[in-house]
Amino acid sequence: MNNKKNRKFTFNTQIVLLLIVTALWVFLSISSSYFLTYENIANIMRQMAIQGILAVGEVVVIITAGIDLSVGSVVALVNIIMSKMVVSGTPIWISILSVLALSTGIGLVNGVVIYDMRVPAFIATLGMMTIARGATLLISNGSNVFGLPRSLATFASGSFLGIPNLFWFLLLTVVAIEFMLRNTTFGKYIYALGSNPEAARLSGVNLRLVTYGVYALAGFLWGLGGVLETSRLWMGVPTTGTGYELDAIAAAVLGGASLFGAEGNAIGAFFGALVMITIYNGAVLLNINPFWQRILVGIIVIVTVAIDQIRKRRET
Repeated sequence: MNNKKNRKFTFNTQIVLLLIVTALWVFLSISSSYFLTYENIANIMRQMAIQGILAVGEVVVIITAGIDLSVGSVVALVNIIMSKMVVSGTPIWISILSVLALSTGIGLVNGVVIYDMRVPAFIATLGMMTIARGATLLISNGSNVFGLPRSLATFASGSFLGIPNLFWFLLLTVVAIEFMLRNTTFGKYIYALGSNPEAARLSGVNLRLVTYGVYALAGFLWGLGGVLETSRLWMGVPTTGTGYELDAIAAAVLGGASLFGAEGNAIGAFFGALVMITIYNGAVLLNINPFWQRILVGIIVIVTVAIDQIRKRRET
């Protein structure tokens, strides 16, 4: 019964988000003649692709009542390592597999620290965020990495069936994670862990493996975001990914994920990311000071979590 209530709330949240996006698009289409052009819509899709994938990864973690703050730092680390590998002559596909294995391993380490060492997820991933960012700056010496093959940039700017290539990765990620959450045993265990860990343990759920799996999966998605970021930037940028963790958390929470756990899904994260990117894109078109964007995101996070807190108190 509670699970049905949670799904109903998430569904209602997504309807509200769809209405908000519609209102924003109508307003921006009236305010700027460039907004509804194909070039701008494609640009929104490319920007949203990476942000959306990170939001989907974050929502999986948040469903377990956890958090991962290492998002942006891992994206930057993957970006620098992949760039250096490719520039040094390593085949692109080997470089991609290597950084995906690395990011998945980082996620697994997060899971081990959180479950086996009993370190709160906030502290564990905050530490990993610092480690990954420091490693990124150390490996790159704080300098950009140039000389990547043109094929990477061509792929990032290209499209298939009129839809940007990068956006297809987001669509596939949303479908795959949504299917996993709804139709697999692992997905049910994720919700069980976020709802009541002790009850889940007594029901035979291996909480250690579920925790490992969730953070490893998140790490894989951070790596995928880093690969796409490398393709989009066409260079290694050690400062990339700054603030991505805030955007990912904000998009996840906007999409109906509760920081208390057991609520949220990939489709909600998709809509949350769409709201975020629409705000960013609209701010640029309307020549709004970019610093206001960060202020607005912070306000959105606080208001959304406050509403969730009020709803939780009323339910209890």
